[in-house]
Amino acid sequence: MSPSNDSTPAFEGWVAKDQSAADGNMQWDKFEPKPFEETDIEMAISHCGVCGSDIHTLRSGWGPTNYPLVVGHEIIGRVTRVGSAVKDLKAGDRVGVGAQSQSCLDCKDCKHDQEPHCSKMVQTYNQPYATGGKSQGGYAKSWRGPASFAIPIPDGLSSEMAAPLLCGGVTVYNPLVTYGAGPGKRVGVVGLGGLGHFAVLFAKALKCDKVVAISRSASKKDDALKMGADEYIATADNPDWATKNASSFDILISTVSGSFPIGDYLNLLDTNGTFVQVGAPEDPLPSFPAFALIFKSLKIAGSLIGGRKIIKEMLDLAAKEKLEAWLEVRPMKDANEVVQDMVNGKARYRYVLQN
Repeated sequence: MSPSNDSTPAFEGWVAKDQSAADGNMQWDKFEPKPFEETDIEMAISHCGVCGSDIHTLRSGWGPTNYPLVVGHEIIGRVTRVGSAVKDLKAGDRVGVGAQSQSCLDCKDCKHDQEPHCSKMVQTYNQPYATGGKSQGGYAKSWRGPASFAIPIPDGLSSEMAAPLLCGGVTVYNPLVTYGAGPGKRVGVVGLGGLGHFAVLFAKALKCDKVVAISRSASKKDDALKMGADEYIATADNPDWATKNASSFDILISTVSGSFPIGDYLNLLDTNGTFVQVGAPEDPLPSFPAFALIFKSLKIAGSLIGGRKIIKEMLDLAAKEKLEAWLEVRPMKDANEVVQDMVNGKARYRYVLQN
């Protein structure tokens, strides 16, 4: 549907003008949202999670960023404007938008609830829409975009809890469910940052038999156990960790974004086990011997966020299980400081900006 004539004033938010934005130099400014279409909504943003993807994008770590740009793709708010072609939402509804804001809705992937793999997928920031304009994120007062990717938030889930689930949560929930996490399964979580802490929480919510957090040092052991992890492996404290814990897991979820000895981690998997990489390093993954896979019939997989169906399922589970993410709510006005705290590894374990 073509854009309508739109005299809406420019939106306001934290605008990244260049790579220095990642150093705390975003500027509060007006910006142009996409042209309004009758399939769109607008929302008044109440909360937006701070995701590692925001940092990578601010500094052009995953490739050139199309500045000027507003990041943020864990957005919660109330609908304030509804296009005439939107049937399932109304003004006042509480909705969330994650890392994807559009797909064609008609291809094979879309019809099989795999919208993130649609060739016409548009990310919630830093991508052009086919009908004009650029996607802009949630470090702002308002958001405008396709209604089809605005997900209703269950009543039993607070906005600050729901926000970081929309990217961070579903990034680990999707592969856990896809590869069979549940009763009878043993899950290892590599890295205990924002993603890793969600992986521990959801593996426990899915009733896995054993959930083990794996990190370099023992500094987060107490946190991991409080989150529900059954055990904790500090790899730097035990040179024999890979041998001692060989064949201990059915599923490994790797959330790390730096270099790591992937061959040692593959050794932790039992026969027919699956290693899933969800962390996205800016550099290539290290190599490993082919026989690390062959001898135990292992699988290596990747996973990209999740489609609308899996997001709704995750939110419902979080509400039912009263999932308590470890997060800190910070004022939207402090976004530059929060980004710097995120860069410096101070998050325990997720930041959420609040208007």
